[in-house]
Amino acid sequence: MNAPLSLSHLKTACSNCNLRELCLPVGLTHEEVESLDELVYTRKRIKRGESLFRAGDAFQSLYAIRSGFFKTRVATDDGRDQVSGFQMAGELLGIDGIGTDAHNCDAVALEDSEVCIIPYGKLEELARRFTPLQHHFHKVMSREIVRDHGVMLLLGSMRAEERLAAFLLNLSQRFTARGYSASEFILRMTREEIGSYLGLKLETVSRTFSKFQDEGLISVQQKHIRITDIPGLKRVMGQSGASC
Repeated sequence: MNAPLSLSHLKTACSNCNLRELCLPVGLTHEEVESLDELVYTRKRIKRGESLFRAGDAFQSLYAIRSGFFKTRVATDDGRDQVSGFQMAGELLGIDGIGTDAHNCDAVALEDSEVCIIPYGKLEELARRFTPLQHHFHKVMSREIVRDHGVMLLLGSMRAEERLAAFLLNLSQRFTARGYSASEFILRMTREEIGSYLGLKLETVSRTFSKFQDEGLISVQQKHIRITDIPGLKRVMGQSGASC
């Protein structure tokens, strides 16, 4: 029997790149990690403004974002584009297509990006063989569902200030989880895209950013954001815990 891998070994493997949400369980054997490395069919570079996939495309693969930033969008009944999410390095794209075998949204790069292509059939086969991978994939699915519920809560019950505060705190948490600053980051999306995502008009988004800056909660220089009062943003949401 192969000996389990150490965490230090995993840190040097492809399988600990942006697939870590799927395959980081410590204790995988060398054979299992090699299988995970082979699971990545290829990498693909996507230029800013290009689509990784479009609504209606046949679902074949998941995509682990190796670098860059994406938005997903759906077409509304009146023909408008509605931003449904923002995804950064270390997160997965394409889960929307699992249930129907077709994508129901567009995935558009907000900056030059790179993804690892994971054929879903091979992932299913490997998950059946390696229980830890199956458990982690279920966790990823669960987090996506929870995130969707969080967006529904934003759009259904929160004021504009609460929505923007929750959005900034959520980004802060996600950047922190990737080893970046919790309080200082660059927004890859436009104010208009933020408004589409949060269900707010562009003017409302801009006015709320200015309000937060006037109140000393954030400092804004174009797309550069510095959160100067994280507890203050949490109080805007009426809570002391983490954002949804």
